[in-house]
Amino acid sequence: MLDDTQPIRAGRPTREQAQARQVALLDAALEHFLDKGYESATIEAIAAEVSMTKRTVYAKYPDKTALFRAAVRHGTQGRAVSAEVIAATRKGSLEDTLVAIAMLRIGLVGEPAGAKLQRLINTESYRFPDIFQTYYDIAALPTVRFLADILEEETRAGRLAIGDAMLAANVFMSMVVSGPVRFILSGNALSRDDIERRVRFAIDLFLKGAEPR
Repeated sequence: MLDDTQPIRAGRPTREQAQARQVALLDAALEHFLDKGYESATIEAIAAEVSMTKRTVYAKYPDKTALFRAAVRHGTQGRAVSAEVIAATRKGSLEDTLVAIAMLRIGLVGEPAGAKLQRLINTESYRFPDIFQTYYDIAALPTVRFLADILEEETRAGRLAIGDAMLAANVFMSMVVSGPVRFILSGNALSRDDIERRVRFAIDLFLKGAEPR
């Protein structure tokens, strides 16, 4: 039992406390950048939101650019799905599997938090081209690799004729996923039925182009 009469010593934070403070800082920074954009965001405002001094923030991140990149990476990691979720898109038929993969990717961006992050990346990628690569590597690449493996299996079975599975998987994402995503990010509402209709139409074109000749 604790003795309330003994003073509590303020020592160095534990590793868990330091990690929690780090997450709180990145959470606050991400929300601030999402709300204000890069140009209008300030280290002072972000530090104040988590009751830190600017000096403490600068000890971890030398400037706003470094904090911005870290916040985008943090947000992207938070939007990434697990290998189990990706694997669950595997359905009984190839077409249904491709639909499930496309709907998973579109759904992640269609959620409010995902749309805000994607808009921030799209807006600031001219200034920081690396954040687009960060997003791709963390949030998209695991799904692309999963799809490439499926396309290789279908090619080995003779049902498709694809020479470069990774390239084909990336083309699939551009062809099938990017259209509805751009529509959503522009502020236009699409019903799930409308999205799925567009997805199935694009998948039909993709599969026809990948048929053995």
